[in-house]
Amino acid sequence: MNQLPTIPPPLPITQLDWQKLMPMISRANAALGRYDGLLRSLPNAAVLLSPITTNEAVLSSRIEGTQATLEEVIQQDAGIATPPERYADLEEVRNYRDALFLAEQALEHRRLSLSLIKEIHQRLMQGVRGENKTPGQFRIDQNWIGRPGCTMENARFIPPNPMVLPQALEAWERYFSDTEEDPVLQIAVVHAQFEILHPFKDGNGRIGRMLIPLLLFQRDLLSRPMFYLSEYLEAHRERYYDQLLLITETGDWQGWIEFFTQAVITQADANLEKAQQILALYNQLKPQFIDATHSQYAVPALDAFFRKPIINSTDFASLSGIETRPTSNDILKKLVERDLIQLFRAGSGSSPAIYMLSQLLNIAEGRQVF
Repeated sequence: MNQLPTIPPPLPITQLDWQKLMPMISRANAALGRYDGLLRSLPNAAVLLSPITTNEAVLSSRIEGTQATLEEVIQQDAGIATPPERYADLEEVRNYRDALFLAEQALEHRRLSLSLIKEIHQRLMQGVRGENKTPGQFRIDQNWIGRPGCTMENARFIPPNPMVLPQALEAWERYFSDTEEDPVLQIAVVHAQFEILHPFKDGNGRIGRMLIPLLLFQRDLLSRPMFYLSEYLEAHRERYYDQLLLITETGDWQGWIEFFTQAVITQADANLEKAQQILALYNQLKPQFIDATHSQYAVPALDAFFRKPIINSTDFASLSGIETRPTSNDILKKLVERDLIQLFRAGSGSSPAIYMLSQLLNIAEGRQVF
């Protein structure tokens, strides 16, 4: 089979069935509006939704083949030794989370651009598998996608020739910088076109999914870039890949945009429900932490557990702003006695004790983990 590199589809997209798309796009915008309404009401979204952010990093990386779980990432954050066979996967997840944080900080004072995307990619690939594949640089070689070890002749998809890539990326940047297009439609096209261009040697899927919340934030549909679609995309992985492939095989932008828009609707409602559960748990625990500890550190202690649902006693004291170990240990003891937190592992020698907020972990996972 003599396959040739894909010719990048021209932007913007034409020939769409607007009569079918507009009701779906309206529903997607409404669902995002409901979710952002809650996001705006959260006293500290970065703290409260920290477990959801970590779960996005886990799921987006899992689409690319990693096996790490949310519990393993959170346990690593607490200083629990990582099984050797999981180390590389966990580092990729941590890099994803760090790259997302870098991007959010950057968007506070600059617009999304090809330059910023290269910086995000540099952080994503730092010190992990693929670090030898020119992190932070667009490719100058031909790449292809298929089963491990397959040749270009047997590839499932061959991205554009590197000679046409610079011009195609500039056209793509102009498109996502345009504010005339409906944001949901635009982001559907931006994500798909990025995956088609596949401009990096590695990490394209993760960067492409990271662009979704960043662009929702830039287009003012979200007050924080904290909207995560990987849960839906991971659950519908085969159709996700098939719909992207159909764009270049048959020109089926309509099918892709319908799939993407439905993903936004479903995930916005799921994110809203999860965020509501997290806020309800926070509001429930706040007076209980105060009553159990009678301490000025009660609320900072609660915030520490929302930042790190599994946390060692050293990090707990630091994040809570507690300067003396006896005070920190006393607060932890009182919280365990009230069963507001659980002792995950007792301290031993130089290893600090580790505690967890199991209710929060179960909400973040969407199932009973602990």
